[in-house]
Amino acid sequence: MKLYYSPGACSLSPHIVLREAGFDFSLERVNLRNRQTESGQDFAGINPKGYVPALVLDNGELLTEGPAIVQYLADQAPEKGLLPPVGTLERARVQEWLTFIGTELHKSFSPLFNPAATPEMQEAARAMLARRLPVAAAAVASRPYLVGDGFTVADAYLFVVLSWAPLVNVDLSGWPSLAEFSARIAARPSVQAALEAEGLKKG
Repeated sequence: MKLYYSPGACSLSPHIVLREAGFDFSLERVNLRNRQTESGQDFAGINPKGYVPALVLDNGELLTEGPAIVQYLADQAPEKGLLPPVGTLERARVQEWLTFIGTELHKSFSPLFNPAATPEMQEAARAMLARRLPVAAAAVASRPYLVGDGFTVADAYLFVVLSWAPLVNVDLSGWPSLAEFSARIAARPSVQAALEAEGLKKG
């Protein structure tokens, strides 16, 4: 498999999951400004949507959208416990969190990275984050992970989204459980390896 990624973008989530699942895979960096891959290909010719993540499977098929990719990967390695079994409430809970993170947190961060966003748009995004981040903070205040007692694909996604906060001056100090969660996830060997591979590891 090959993952097309941009350092620190939401593609970091499936990158972490690929490592957690123990798959053999390759990486190719994408410059999202000029839509060129590291090898000089036009990324639009690979993923017409024009953004990462994009995963080329062993059979040559393309899979896009982070939540879909991480669930597919988890199902290919069920023994790793990255996603509860089909039909269980726990699985629905993971999907519930993937949806919340994607629609309420990820999308609220997006205007803060967009130089074309007006001050009013950015203010509205910050206000939304101030309303939504406490939901995640409460979930990890009393347990180490979002669902159950083990790491799931939802934790990888939340970790990545929270990592954007210092880049756009979103203060998370009011929710210490989020900092504790991020530190706990960052300590995982798979996360350390992914950060290093993307040139994001400090020190």
